[in-house]
Amino acid sequence: MDARFEDAEDRPLRLHALDAEDLSVVSALVQDAVATAKDLAWLRKKRRFALFLNRFRWEDADAARRAGRPFERVRTALLVEHAVNVRASGIDPADKEQTVSVLGLAFDASPDAEDPSGKLRVLLAGDGEIEITVEFLEVRAEDVTRPWISPSGKAPSHPGA
Repeated sequence: MDARFEDAEDRPLRLHALDAEDLSVVSALVQDAVATAKDLAWLRKKRRFALFLNRFRWEDADAARRAGRPFERVRTALLVEHAVNVRASGIDPADKEQTVSVLGLAFDASPDAEDPSGKLRVLLAGDGEIEITVEFLEVRAEDVTRPWISPSGKAPSHPGA
């Protein structure tokens, strides 16, 4: 049986996406994560792109509401393997403190059905985007800290979306 969104419960998140269906789960869980530009790194020799995110714990939001306790965030490493090129828009490389907010992840597969390559897009608020060309899709999301109380005290919302 495949993993479900609800399976995360109170354990650290450890997900591995190898196809578009897997990626949709990771995308839902990193939606509304925030980072600074210094938390983004392309490790060219290792062919890996890393994002260190302060992820809103969507998997815990309903339980927090029911229990009347604060919402939480957790530090999460989002690792994109087999990266051969990275392009970004809406991010100033000189401003390492610039905050970025993740809206989601999308994968545009190569039009050649035999070729597993494509472009992984990290969609950012404000029309920003990180486009990572990969030889094939492999994304890992791993919580690396214990959760903490979300500073805003609110769950992110998207009115009109």
